Amino acid sequence: MKSVSMIFYLSSAAIALAGVALAEPVDLGTINVLANRSATEDAKVGSTVNTVSEKHIRMTAQPTVADYLAALPGVSVSSPGGVGQETTLIVRGADKKYVKTLFNGIDISDTTSPQVQPSIEHFLADGLSEIQVLKGSQGTLYGSDAVAGVIGMSTLGQPEDGIHAELGAEGGSFATFRSHAKVTAAGNGGKMALGVSGMNTKGISAAEEHAGNHERDAYKNIGLTFAGEQQMNDVLTLFGSALSITSTAAYDDSGNPPLDNPDNETRGTRQGARAGAKLNLFGGRVENITSAQVFNTDRDIHSVSLFGPYDGNFNGTRSRIDDQLSFTVNDALKLVAGADYEWQKATITDFAVASHDASNGGLWGEAIITPLAGLTLTASLRRDDHGQFGSHTTWRTTAAHQFGSGTRLHGSIGTGFRAPSLYELYDAWSGSPDLKPEKSFSWDVGLGHTLLDGRLTLDATLFGLDTDNLIDYSFVTFRYQQVPGTTRRHGLELSAAWEASDWLTLTAAYTWTHAKDASAVRRPRVPKHDLALSALITPAEKWTLAATARYVHDTVDVVAGNSVSLDDYVLLNARLAYQLTDAMEVHVRGENLLNQDYQVIKGYGTPDIAAYGGLTVRF
Repeated sequence: MKSVSMIFYLSSAAIALAGVALAEPVDLGTINVLANRSATEDAKVGSTVNTVSEKHIRMTAQPTVADYLAALPGVSVSSPGGVGQETTLIVRGADKKYVKTLFNGIDISDTTSPQVQPSIEHFLADGLSEIQVLKGSQGTLYGSDAVAGVIGMSTLGQPEDGIHAELGAEGGSFATFRSHAKVTAAGNGGKMALGVSGMNTKGISAAEEHAGNHERDAYKNIGLTFAGEQQMNDVLTLFGSALSITSTAAYDDSGNPPLDNPDNETRGTRQGARAGAKLNLFGGRVENITSAQVFNTDRDIHSVSLFGPYDGNFNGTRSRIDDQLSFTVNDALKLVAGADYEWQKATITDFAVASHDASNGGLWGEAIITPLAGLTLTASLRRDDHGQFGSHTTWRTTAAHQFGSGTRLHGSIGTGFRAPSLYELYDAWSGSPDLKPEKSFSWDVGLGHTLLDGRLTLDATLFGLDTDNLIDYSFVTFRYQQVPGTTRRHGLELSAAWEASDWLTLTAAYTWTHAKDASAVRRPRVPKHDLALSALITPAEKWTLAATARYVHDTVDVVAGNSVSLDDYVLLNARLAYQLTDAMEVHVRGENLLNQDYQVIKGYGTPDIAAYGGLTVRF
């Protein structure tokens, strides 16, 4: 499979590099593609979409994608130790197995994990042009694992004419060094972005909260990314993307408390690629997009414990082909339909060799209707045919009404299902082959308003997500099993963004989340109250200051099947930069500036106050 990945990698690069020279890129403005898989004006999108811009990423320069996700409304992130440790990602009270995650269009979920989910901890933020989070049931458009939403990361964006490069390096606390390089080009109807990034840190001890545990858990990461597209003529555009991430992470023995272990280590390689073609017919009224992709994860785990040594290899592949056809009937009606087929395979080699696979095919359709000025409705339907669990039908509908006063009413409602993962079904120690698919129902309704000629944007959204037949690990049977009844998650998201002046931008995001299973037991690692504030400031010529603060209140975790409370905390991060020349910038950056002693997972350490300094050159 490595050879297949490399073939896709090279073919993707060749497709998009062909003919890239000098031309003007297309400015999509306020167009959103993620929400409806078709270009839609932001004001006409009924689902909630949060965006982290390239400007914000550059000014704050935080190291990982998880750092940015944690500051968005409705999203929480927790890690058992420092950077590179397996990270819990939760969207609206639902963990990452319910969140489709795409990197330049490539589905990066690991089929060998206990649940099919992304290893978000290994994705660095350097070189990204945008991060988007689409919330609510999106299974009709994206497949069964998009129950709580979709995360999209992009490195391509809209590069300037010609060839440009960016080089950056940073070093500081915990013997940390990271660097990146990115080259973009636009021309002759094409554009591309090629990047490399890396991090090396001695880290902290995941078990450092406990006396005598001081052995650091080091982490290394290097990643290569590519994305590009080339317009061959008025009808045909070819596109491609690829990524390769190699990581090594030390980790401590799990438990409460966790214990230092200098022998535990996991190594992994993640490779993926996507290539396709877009046809633009009848003056743009008909568009057809065909693509194929593959993503492979190859992980090795080595540990030594009281029970003896353990060595295991986890190799998983996810392959997918899909086709999407859009037809703009008139200004009031657009029809979109698609078909996709996906194969999953997982092979685990430890005390024995176990290999399992699964497949799923889907047909879906969507209508985007504008019956009245300012009102946009969507309705979509999907039929999945799973190789083991048969056919399932899901649906989604959204509405967005833009009033002339700058007020927008938006909402969505939909259903979803999630088939058990290969690990949940067949793992020798914890699998249960009798598991059935989960079924879910979600909704949200919100009100947005813009003031001050669009410089101030406010939004309030209520949401809910119910899951029947939830699959969870049992500390009684020590296996995955169905949880009887309905697991309920609901809450409120508030957000505000204010361009106060040409030198000051302020944003705020608050989330209240109530997540409990059918027995009224709270779901772990879901903060009840989560507030994030940020400020982007240009206090003087050549100076920029970016500061973020996050307050988390009332969180529980689970230890041996029992709920335990975690302490509240406030995290303050800041970055101050000075433009030495038009091409060169220096900066200092601090994390946990209040030196909070806190935990996001019971018993596991978190980094103390930290300082970093770096240099960025653009030309």
